[in-house]
Amino acid sequence: MLVSIITATYNSALTLRDCLQSVAKQSYDPIEHIIIDGASKDATLDIVNAFPHIAQVHSEKDQGIYDAMNKGIAHATGDIIGILNSDDFYVDEQVVQAIVNVFENSNCDVVYADLQYVDRERTDKIIRTWKSGTMQQHSFLYGWMPPHPTVFVRRKVYEQYGAFNLALKSAADYEFMLRVLYKEKCRVAYLPKTIVKMRDGGQSNQSIQNRIRANREDKKAWALNDLHPYFFTLLLKPARKLIQYF
Repeated sequence: MLVSIITATYNSALTLRDCLQSVAKQSYDPIEHIIIDGASKDATLDIVNAFPHIAQVHSEKDQGIYDAMNKGIAHATGDIIGILNSDDFYVDEQVVQAIVNVFENSNCDVVYADLQYVDRERTDKIIRTWKSGTMQQHSFLYGWMPPHPTVFVRRKVYEQYGAFNLALKSAADYEFMLRVLYKEKCRVAYLPKTIVKMRDGGQSNQSIQNRIRANREDKKAWALNDLHPYFFTLLLKPARKLIQYF
């Protein structure tokens, strides 16, 4: 199976090399690594051009990271699609092979795993581990979601159910997973293994105001899917916050 990995970049020169190297070193073949760049003004494209494994590079202004991801999905030709942010990187050379093994053995539509938050400068320093656990159908009712950089999806799922909703600024990944895993009940499998290291300090967690805004978008994600979990709305914030620490 061809695996497409999409990386969205914009002035990402400071962290991008770790991301690209982690894909270039993967033991699995074939991989189609696609770079969607938002017209960077730093050395991002120079770094990209130094990695011959990259299959496609597209650079133009966009409407933000989810728009870039949607463009990557549209360009992808792989049977399976993963998204790896320019700040993130795979923990070892066997990650994609492990993911493909799960797809082949379980006949599922979506595979997800665990993630570690690491210090932005000292990436060997682990801040916390996000252990996803096995999804139950009621998991989303308690604020559960898998860490997006660990999620791999069959391309046919995007073709059938759509990609990221640009009406959401910080919760489009959450809405997508809510849509395909909870509403549409796509077949899902959990790989109990840390596969991605993410530099700490994501946009939605940088301030109390951003966290409140993100929680409001979580609620909007349910409404967009005609789902109205009023009974747990007040629990959503602490649940989403807590689950990322264990």
